[in-house]
Amino acid sequence: MSFILDARLEADCIEVADLELSRLLLMNNRLVPWLILVPRRDNAAEITDLTATEQQVLLNEITMVTNIQQKLFSPDKINTAAIGNMVRQLHIHIIGRYKNDPVWPAPVWGNLAQERYHEGELLQRVQMLRHAICI
Repeated sequence: MSFILDARLEADCIEVADLELSRLLLMNNRLVPWLILVPRRDNAAEITDLTATEQQVLLNEITMVTNIQQKLFSPDKINTAAIGNMVRQLHIHIIGRYKNDPVWPAPVWGNLAQERYHEGELLQRVQMLRHAICI
């Protein structure tokens, strides 16, 4: 069976790359650097639905994406979360936060306005991310 991305993630995000385990997505909201990892495993809703080896790969991918966030965007804090209340499919948010972002220190969920990237800006951001992960 081939991997199918949840429709809500597909509508809200732009695909950046497929990593060893996960699909890396960019949330289409220019207000904060917001990346999402989605393990390409059917019916995975929790990290514990992955094998021990897959969990280790996921941790390595989270670490890599966190390092990319820090290098490219220099956030004051990085929020990492696998909540899944709205989207059951296992996905991990890795969000760069700034003390001067529109909703600091509140969580982005339900608080951050939606401001999509402009077309050229979006292309540049995706290319920058792809270059950072060397694909």
